[in-house]
Amino acid sequence: MEEINNVEVTPCTESDYLKPFRVHYNQNGTKKSWDFMRTHDSVSVLIFNTSSHCFVLVKQFRPAVYMCEWERAKTQPPQSAEKTEEGASEAAAAAAAPVPESPEGQSASEGESSSQWPPASAGVTYELCAGLVDKPDLSLEEIARQEVLEECGYDVPASKLKRITSYRSGVGVTGAKQTMFYAEVSDDNCVSAGGGEPQEGELIEVVKVPLHEAMTFAYDECIPKTMGVVFSFIWFHNNMSPKYKISTNV
Repeated sequence: MEEINNVEVTPCTESDYLKPFRVHYNQNGTKKSWDFMRTHDSVSVLIFNTSSHCFVLVKQFRPAVYMCEWERAKTQPPQSAEKTEEGASEAAAAAAAPVPESPEGQSASEGESSSQWPPASAGVTYELCAGLVDKPDLSLEEIARQEVLEECGYDVPASKLKRITSYRSGVGVTGAKQTMFYAEVSDDNCVSAGGGEPQEGELIEVVKVPLHEAMTFAYDECIPKTMGVVFSFIWFHNNMSPKYKISTNV
């Protein structure tokens, strides 16, 4: 998953997922304009395994996250490998990582230190099982069920999915709506290893977070994760923990 190389950034002139627009409008007598992207709505699922008392998340490489870290790394001063033993090992790891090309499609200049470029792990995030709402003939519950099966390997009837809430994400850019569900599974529901659909370019690792470590995981800023993970763990603590009389270590 973390073997990333031959990175090249090019203009996006056509996409099945993102369509840029500029809207012009008047607000309270003032003429304004705003750039936005039209994209699909989505579903996400908080999965709780009642057999092992753990949450089931997915871990995957996100190019957008990686490029944000790449841009941030360019503004940081080079780190000296002689400061500490820990610093030296980190610099060596970064130096061994592939060097991405610049946004203009050009490779980094030879004078730039490769330690400026983040390792591929900088683009890896922990997320809820999720997917796009791009099948008009299926309900949100059916789409969520398919994602749970494909990404995490659990076969859960759509009728067993509990709707938590829906909300807007990326309100400044996309304004897309995501609907979050809750699913309880057991080891008996596990029919495959999951991992997503390789033919669709998915490379997903299934990760289990023990219940007693959930809130520590949620608030640990060193662990890259989506807001959905944080919110859903808090929702579980407030709504499900009392029911099962189990602790989320808060």
